[in-house]
Amino acid sequence: VQLQASGGGLVQAGGSLRLSCAASGRTISSYAMGWFRQAPGKEREFVAAIYWSGGRTYYAGSVKGRFTISRDNAKNTVYLQMNSLKPEDTAVYYCAANSNGAVLTSTPDYWGQGTQVTVSS
Repeated sequence: VQLQASGGGLVQAGGSLRLSCAASGRTISSYAMGWFRQAPGKEREFVAAIYWSGGRTYYAGSVKGRFTISRDNAKNTVYLQMNSLKPEDTAVYYCAANSNGAVLTSTPDYWGQGTQVTVSS
């Protein structure tokens, strides 16, 4: 599975961005998919996950209520809608895929290449 993340950019605090993660090589409908992020000088951290059923999602406390993860299995793509962005959301965002559709840990089977999100104050 190859994952191509896109949609990052520079936005002012309070603004919105939508990240996309397009998968190729295999159909991801049975995979757990998610997003992680890594800020400068910090470890990579979990952001959001969506499981194979499509209906169950899970968020880090720091983004719950502001970010929404979704998937379009027909397009083999996962999205992360980010609203009410804060400067502390600044990071490189990575998408991830795990063949166990019910589990997404910090060591998924596949990583995307990352997309930079910068939120100015």
